[in-house]
Order: sequence, then C-alpha cells, then structure tokens
Amino acid sequence: MRRGRSAPTKEHWRLALGVVRYLAGTRNFGLKFGGSGDLAFTGFSDSDWAGDPATRRSTSGFAFLLGGAAVSWSSRLQRTVAVSSVEAEYQATALAVREALWFRKLAWDLGVSKGPVAISLDSQGALSLGTNSITSVRSKHIDVHHHVVRERVSRGEVVLGYCSTERMVADVLTKPLGEVKFRWCREALGVVSVTDT
Repeated sequence: MRRGRSAPTKEHWRLALGVVRYLAGTRNFGLKFGGSGDLAFTGFSDSDWAGDPATRRSTSGFAFLLGGAAVSWSSRLQRTVAVSSVEAEYQATALAVREALWFRKLAWDLGVSKGPVAISLDSQGALSLGTNSITSVRSKHIDVHHHVVRERVSRGEVVLGYCSTERMVADVLTKPLGEVKFRWCREALGVVSVTDT
C-alpha cells in the first residue's frame, strides 16, 4: 500500500518544511525585465552527464530570456542514458530547440521578432552535431528524433552558438553550484532582490 497525502510520514513533513523555508527565504526576489533592452528570445541549453547515481541518466536544462529576464526554463531527467557527454548535451539542445520553435511562433504572432532564436551551448561537440550534416561512426547512435536540431538550424529557425561554461546561464538547472556561480546565474536569469531595485 502506498502512503501519500492521506497518510503523510515524517519524511513528507520534512520535505514540506523545506519548501516553506525556501519560499520564506526567496519572498523578496522577482524577475526584472528590461535589463538588456532586447526583445529577442535568447536561449541557453546545458546538460550534466550521467548525473543521476541510480539510473545514470543525464539532466537537461534550458532557459529562455526576453528583455533580460527568464520567461521559460526547464530541468528534467533525460528519457534515455546518454553514452557520452556530447550526446547528453545534444539531447538537451533538442529539448531547447523544441521550446525555441514555440517561442519563435509566439514572437512572430506578436510581431516582436521575425528572426531565428539564438541558443547558446557550452559543448563544442553538440554544436558541431547541430550545425554540420556530417554523420560519423561516433554519432550514428544518437536517436533520430534528436536531429530536429540539425533540421531547424538548416531551415534558419534557430541559430546555435558557443558560450563558455563560465558564462552558461543554464548551469543552475543541471547541477549543484557554488555560491558565486549560483548568484551569477540567478542574476543572469533576471532574478533580483526587490529590496535592491
């Protein structure tokens, strides 16, 4: 018999208190738009590799910004185990590209932007897979549905670019960070203390 909402345990209570402590500690934070002045959607895609110790699945993370603040973000375990860090990053990029296509349509409908959505990656290998039509023995195993990246790049709907790991905004969505990098990512996402503004 599963225990749940009808029979909570001490562990459920401990987790609930953790959520309440988090909410209390972040009640003075909000999103600040207008930081960059740019009304184009920009994205960041990242992955850890085999980060889940039980399943060895990787975590995909992406963040999209508009006007200097996050308007969409995601962090989730990948459905399959990636056999390389490049494959994990490419799977994360495919997830980000699907989100970018939705934003591109929305931007088009609103008349905000008619160009491609830029997505930054910190993996040269994933960037190469997404922008080159060459398939090598090392990349043949990557599932066909992830090649949506390459197709949408060739259509000009998204543009992939490189950014260093130190400037990867989506790091906060894929791995535990030290305080300095955490604060930098939070500010890069447009999350600021309302007492500081």
